[in-house]
Amino acid sequence: MGELMNEGTNLGNDFDLTQFYAIFFEEAGENLDQMEQMLLAVDVNAADDEELNAIFRCAHSIKGGAATFGFADVAELTHQMESLLDKLRRHELKPTAAMVDVLLESSDALRGLLGRHQTGGGEGPSNHELVARIYALANGGDATSAPQPVAPAASAPAVTAAPIVQAVAELVVDTAPVAPVAPATPGGMPAARPSQGERQLDIHIGPLASLAMADGIAELFRDIPGLGQIERQSTEGDTHRIFHVRTSASDADLMDLFTFHVGKDQIRLQVSGEAAPAAEGADFGFFEGAPGVPPEAAAAAAQASAPGQALPAGEAAPAGATAPATPATTATTAAKPDQRAGGASAGLESTTLRVSVSKVDQLINLVGELVITQAMLAQKSRDLEPSVNQALLAGLADLDRNTRDLQEAVMSIRMIPMSVVFNRFPRMLRDLASKLGKKVELVTHGEATELDKGLVEKITDPLTHLIRNSCDHGIELPADRRAKGKNETGTITLSATHQGGSILIEVRDDGRGLSREKLLTKAREKGIDAPDSMSDAEVWGLIFAPGFSTAAEVTDVSGRGVGMDVVKKNITALGGTVEIDSAEGYGMRVSVRLPLTLAIMDGMSVRVSDEVYILPLASVIESFQIKPKEINTVAQGARVVKVREEFMPVIELEQVFQVPRFEHNGNSPIMVVIEADGSRVALMVDELLGQQQVVIKNLESNYRKVPNVSGATILGDGKVALILDTSGLVRRSRH
Repeated sequence: MGELMNEGTNLGNDFDLTQFYAIFFEEAGENLDQMEQMLLAVDVNAADDEELNAIFRCAHSIKGGAATFGFADVAELTHQMESLLDKLRRHELKPTAAMVDVLLESSDALRGLLGRHQTGGGEGPSNHELVARIYALANGGDATSAPQPVAPAASAPAVTAAPIVQAVAELVVDTAPVAPVAPATPGGMPAARPSQGERQLDIHIGPLASLAMADGIAELFRDIPGLGQIERQSTEGDTHRIFHVRTSASDADLMDLFTFHVGKDQIRLQVSGEAAPAAEGADFGFFEGAPGVPPEAAAAAAQASAPGQALPAGEAAPAGATAPATPATTATTAAKPDQRAGGASAGLESTTLRVSVSKVDQLINLVGELVITQAMLAQKSRDLEPSVNQALLAGLADLDRNTRDLQEAVMSIRMIPMSVVFNRFPRMLRDLASKLGKKVELVTHGEATELDKGLVEKITDPLTHLIRNSCDHGIELPADRRAKGKNETGTITLSATHQGGSILIEVRDDGRGLSREKLLTKAREKGIDAPDSMSDAEVWGLIFAPGFSTAAEVTDVSGRGVGMDVVKKNITALGGTVEIDSAEGYGMRVSVRLPLTLAIMDGMSVRVSDEVYILPLASVIESFQIKPKEINTVAQGARVVKVREEFMPVIELEQVFQVPRFEHNGNSPIMVVIEADGSRVALMVDELLGQQQVVIKNLESNYRKVPNVSGATILGDGKVALILDTSGLVRRSRH
């Protein structure tokens, strides 16, 4: 029998679990995000049963994966969270704000623990104090009266620390014999867990690197009342131990307890008196349906490990029970996935595919090169005779259409919803408002609005600062709001909408707003020229000056004046703009406008002398021909043109970029009206070459930053064309 066990162990150890680490960490992160959102939405005065069940399932999923991969610290903490959540969903305890706080704190601790395991850092600092607080709340106490964790004995191995025993003691109390199941609660959950009665059980532990690890199992029976008692012990070889126990705990609860000390694949439970499944070829380390496992062995292992399936010694199967399966039937059964792991969705096909970001970036680069090649072919085809090359030109037209469709499809892969950014703010705002003693509600709109992944990552920090700024400087204290006739709970609204080829993100609050007089006074103290004749928009723009702050005192939240200037700098670097609107006493609005993507765009090609420039098509309003006499010169040599009763500044691109003008070029007879930052200007160009898709290449990383230029692209003939920064040109006209 020992030989069979060793052979089974070798088979099991050949199954490398590390290949599933990436999936576990990703799914654990998703579960933590979902759990945190639901905790923030819980109404402690009227908690919804389905919400509590969903939160419990998130913690349970993380614990199950952590126990499987041997992350004992994660399993220990999530186990205690489970115990508290289980009592909440069964209405044995009433939710309180302290419970939500400790569960959110546990969520943060789990992120740290999982991060350490993911980077190979191993177990981090002890969470025994947090475990003890959850334990106290789960047993009707409060977090401040939590028992201090007991230090492990010096002679005991590290894995048998007493705090773990204390942490799991509550779960075992539920497994003691109880009366028949009480009626279901209004939420549909039973008020008490059913017991399967006292029974004789053989617990096989092994193979063990050290027999001292099995001592932790013995300590559980010695230290936890109601778990049962060990009647005798035996050994098999040097690394296997068998505990012959009498217990009323279920197989599932015993496995939960034992996996704090030894791996789940090292434990096998067998009702005393039954034939050992190992003799049939099943042993430690087998997964149901695992590669290389004999069908009969896999079925036997699955039956032995299924909770509640073992029959007490000497008890016959109930009448009408299914007869033992034939080998063919057993093989079919073993091939099915574990229903406990997959739940109701185990038979559903996956509708998503996890792909590395680097692969998507590579795909986008290849599509960009394809766009350039297609543009080259389209340009060369203009010289072909249509009547002779009709089939070729039709194929090139199809290539043009398919290339555009492919580009849009590939770009949509990188587009992710703004909810990815928005979802991190409720928790941050909750903690910040609590720290400042304020009541703040966050309202979001347009979470489904999509933005390029690269921009989402870079816009998160500026938005974080804007929201912190609204909470700290904008929203008043509850008493001040009541005195002004406002609701004591302030509102911060975060919205995202598509506008043409851009995305508009707004952060609004109903707080005190900006004070014009205060800003002007502060600016003059800092030596900034701030005459009273400044418009409101110019006064609001003062807060973007480096080191500018209106805070009365410096706190650890804000007030050092190192935020808004960085916000504007970062947004401008992304090709975006930021504007402020405010009304004193009513609130403030910050509008951030960004391009949808930084990879490929539609552009308008224009020629100035022998140079070709690209204008972002989203910024182009109209174009028209003019005569030189229609351009007027005003003060300081500035030139304007009248367009439908409106005078627009004129920008001559040949002067901006010092383009040499030759005799054969003539003068620029065409005006192109562009709009940016809410203003319009007219650009003088020689010729409109047409509309085309262009692949944006970062000029700053390949050369250096050039004023009034946002990037470059490669044309169909292989030449490089500059993509103009329309915002920079509009700002130039203002100056």
